[in-house]
Amino acid sequence: MASNPEKPATATARRKAGRHRGEGQWAVGHFTPLNGNEQFKKDDDGLNVRTRIETIYSKAGFQSIDPNDLRGRMRWWGLYTQRKPGIDGGKTAILEPEELDDEFFMLRVRIDGGRLTTAQLRVIGEISQEFARGTADITDRQNIQYHWIRIEDMPEIWRRLEEVGLSTTEACGDTPRVVLGSPVAGIAEDEIIDGTPAIDEIYRRIVGNKDFSNLPRKFKSAISGSPLLDVAHEINDIAFVGVEHPEHGPGFDLWVGGGLSTNPKIGVRLGAWVPLDEVPDVYEGVISIFRDYGYRRLRNRARLKFLVADWGAEKFRKVLEDEYLRRPLVDGPAPAQPVQRWRDHVGVHRQQDGRYYVGFAPRVGRVDGATLTKIADVAEAHGSGRLRTTVEQKMIVLDVEQDQVESLSSALEALDLTVRPSSFRRGTMACTGIEFCKLAIVETKARGASLIDELERRIPEFDEPITININGCPNACARIQVADIGLKGQLVLDDDGNQVEGYQVHLGGALGLEAGFGRKVRGLKVTSDELPDYVERVLRRFQKEREEGERFAVWAARASEEALS
Repeated sequence: MASNPEKPATATARRKAGRHRGEGQWAVGHFTPLNGNEQFKKDDDGLNVRTRIETIYSKAGFQSIDPNDLRGRMRWWGLYTQRKPGIDGGKTAILEPEELDDEFFMLRVRIDGGRLTTAQLRVIGEISQEFARGTADITDRQNIQYHWIRIEDMPEIWRRLEEVGLSTTEACGDTPRVVLGSPVAGIAEDEIIDGTPAIDEIYRRIVGNKDFSNLPRKFKSAISGSPLLDVAHEINDIAFVGVEHPEHGPGFDLWVGGGLSTNPKIGVRLGAWVPLDEVPDVYEGVISIFRDYGYRRLRNRARLKFLVADWGAEKFRKVLEDEYLRRPLVDGPAPAQPVQRWRDHVGVHRQQDGRYYVGFAPRVGRVDGATLTKIADVAEAHGSGRLRTTVEQKMIVLDVEQDQVESLSSALEALDLTVRPSSFRRGTMACTGIEFCKLAIVETKARGASLIDELERRIPEFDEPITININGCPNACARIQVADIGLKGQLVLDDDGNQVEGYQVHLGGALGLEAGFGRKVRGLKVTSDELPDYVERVLRRFQKEREEGERFAVWAARASEEALS
């Protein structure tokens, strides 16, 4: 496989032009002109910035950081500058980066497959308390995010994380991001196949490897052998979904080209069945296609989903087989329809070995360092040494003996981490929002937490699965387009004509084999203050008008605009 950007993959590749000439595809000889991001990546690999952080920036302080490192290469080690306090959402798109930058960082700890030991979680909590003012959010990609990080503290933070086997390597940037995995891989009674060995081998081969550290944009991955389809495979650049082949047995169905943001696309099946031991080879082939053929000229067309949309599944599979794997893939079946709506593993569930795992729900992924250390203590006190994070901003304690389940559940409840959450607490997610994010326009985390409280008070009887995803900007980090109720932050006018924080509403999105994007009702926007009234009104109409067994997304697709407004 090609690794040198000056040498396209093959002679055949050099002759092949994509649909758009001059898109910056290395494999067809398009190396110039370079946009700013491509130039700083060419000037110096992002992985190299760690040495400068350790030897220069951590000693000389924030003001010593080169701008291309500050707003570019530092992402290769999980660092983003955070938003300066006090800047309202109306200035997000107006101010220059240096005007938005605070002298503190968000730091993302990658947790591939969501797997944590109690020792690792305790270290994460201790770092939060000592270096991050107590912050530690669980993301919808199984990571932990800190805020208020000082550049001076990074060498010590890395030392502590790496001492317990954790990493921030390529947690951000134009890199292979965290590999999502089923949070119950290897333990669930209904599992089709355990993808953990493939995740480990991909990490070993790919993460920190300079052959793959200069991609056109980020590369998101997911592997799950759960029949619940529990890793949002439809919206990843590459996903391996557990299936049973009628001749070859358990393996994975291959998907490529999913993604959200301002141009959302559902991933497509390549119709290929991949055995467990071949998953890393296929992953390497797909990420190599992205590196070599991906569009680098324009950042807004640089995700893999645009190449897949232009090529189509048939051509993409052919290039993968002919130029990268050098062998055909086996045709295979699609995954079966999941049998339940909730895919977050919250609650008490039996494991393969007769013990139990217990999933619990923080509020919109917001925890803190002290709570994380207490979770580690509680898990250990009840005989567990392992935990998992989920793609729904939840957490799971594994390996609990039956006689410890109730006392563990009670101990978690005492930390406000409920094992039996309401539909609203269970189904509400929120991104970082304007509190720390330089792209955000509105507040999200506190808004989500207060919305949960209001809905639990107003509609206590509501027990249908419902997802409410709140995003601070159009970039869809909280997956607004595929939620039952998706809320995209923007500034709106209130009844008095004042510009205030609010949301554009998307209704009826979904993941699963009936995946689709939510419906936007013409002109439907709500202010932040009106949000509880609006959501209550729509959910009561759903309760009144729904047919027996009908899901919210199905009702929203057929409901009148009046019913949805």
